[in-house]
Formats: sequence, structure tokens, C-alpha cells
Amino acid sequence: MLTGFIVSIPQKHVARAGRLLGMFVYIVDLRHRRITRRNLQFTHPEWSRESIQKLSRRVFQNIGITFLEICQMTCFSREDILRKVRIKGEENLLNAIKSPKGVIMISAHLGNWEMASLLISCYLEKPLLLVARRIQPTVINRWIHRLRCNFGNTIVYKKQALPKMARTLRNGKALGLLIDQGTRLSEGVEVSFFDRTVTATPAAALLARRYDIPVLPTFCIREADAGLTLVVEPPLVLKRTEDLRADLKENTQIMTSAIEKVVRAYPEQWFWLHKRWKRHYPYLYPEDLARRQRRKEKRRLRSRKA
Repeated sequence: MLTGFIVSIPQKHVARAGRLLGMFVYIVDLRHRRITRRNLQFTHPEWSRESIQKLSRRVFQNIGITFLEICQMTCFSREDILRKVRIKGEENLLNAIKSPKGVIMISAHLGNWEMASLLISCYLEKPLLLVARRIQPTVINRWIHRLRCNFGNTIVYKKQALPKMARTLRNGKALGLLIDQGTRLSEGVEVSFFDRTVTATPAAALLARRYDIPVLPTFCIREADAGLTLVVEPPLVLKRTEDLRADLKENTQIMTSAIEKVVRAYPEQWFWLHKRWKRHYPYLYPEDLARRQRRKEKRRLRSRKA
């Protein structure tokens, strides 16, 4: 009975409550409010202070809505998901799946990113392999892990994920990747994101080149009526030359540009709370640098005492 009630809550009510939750978090979470504003100021220097503040509030409201949607999604059946989410670019998805090869679907922390993989697996009636990062605390990671695996999807965590990703594609199956967050300098390639240098993973570019696999940008965006739409774009046109290193860099840039395009179209729906530019512009986050330094000092003191 409780599950049925949760499923039946109209989307407009979820969105209204989510906006209130987001505004509460915006007020109390100084650290992430500060990160969001600095990211927006850094990438949009022409924007006024009022514009930055207004969009920052909308970013938190979107996160509040997404959180409540995810809570509701834990009760959804396959039919519930198919009924509640529209699909735009359906033919792009079907054409890619018809191929005996695998397919790589890239996405970003935008709109309701958790819904995208569930909808695709429900719609195709085929499981996906999803590459993810562990979330802290562990109890939240377990909760999200169960949600992501509800309809047969498999989760592989970033560390040592490449062999499983390659095996999935060799078997003609689908792989899902969120590629909008940073990676270590030693593991990534430098690309431009919002006209600023960032480090991005070349994993999707490497696998696409090695196995001649199509790469589809897919995003679950929130429409003006608060409803969700899965947007599946046509396969990206990637470069393939004799220079592997150059191809990886250029193709990773092509994918990053696809992410940037949709973030520019829906800026309030992207996860601006992430320190995306910390590798090359650490001065944007001085408080976090100071916190990290204090932690290092504490570890150093503990090691001395030991």
C-alpha cells in the first residue's frame, strides 16, 4: 500500500517539494553554495552577481527534485518508468542497438541522471554495464547501488573497470558512462570545458576506437512541466587516424563538447557543486585546499606519534 502511494505521487508535487528541499540545502550548505557560485563565475565572467545567485538557487532546487525523484524511483516498476519518462531520439537508440557491435552511451550529472540508465534498460529489455564511482558514506552507496541494479544492470566501479568494459563491448552489449567529472592528471587527457582546461577520462574514446563502437550522448533532462525526457542524440563523429594519442585527445574533446552543449542548454540542471576545475585552477577552491592541507598535517603528526 505504501509503495503504491509513493508511486502515485504526481510529478508536480515531487517537483514542488524538491524545490523547497533544495532551497533549504542552499541556505544551510555554505561550502557547496560557495563552490557552485565560484564555478559559475569562473565559466561565465560576463554574468552579473544577481544572475549567478539566481542560477545557483535553481541548481540546488534541481538537486532537491532529483533526490526526491530517486527516492520515488526505488518503488517504480518497469511499467512505471516507461510511463513516466518520454524519449526523444528513439531512432538513434534503436539503430545503435541493432548493430551486432556494442554501444557506448555517455552522459553527465544533469537532470535526473540516475533515471537514464534505468529507462534504457527497461525500454530495451537489456541490461547495461554502468561505470560508477563509490559514494560516501557507504550506506548511501549501497542504496544507490541497489537502485541502479533494479532491472538487471551491472555496476563496475572505476578502479580496474577497463577489462570489464572491454568484455561488455566485445559481447555486443551496452556500456554507460558519466564523463563530466574530473580524473587524475596521470589517468586523463587535457581538454577544454567551458573554455577552461580540465582533465577528462579517455576511456570511452579508447574503447570506441579499439572496437569501432558508436558513442551516443544520452541525457535525462527535466522539462518545463517537471516531466522527464530521455534525449538520445545521434552517434558522435569521431576521428580515426594513424596517430592514436592525437585521436584519443581529439575524440575525448568531441565527447566533452557534447556534454558542454547540453549543460549550456540546461545550466540549472547540471551538478555545479563538483570542483570540476580543481586540477588546473586550484585557487578557485581555497577553503578546500586549506582543509586538505590540515588533513595532511594531521596524518603526518599521527605517523610521527606511531
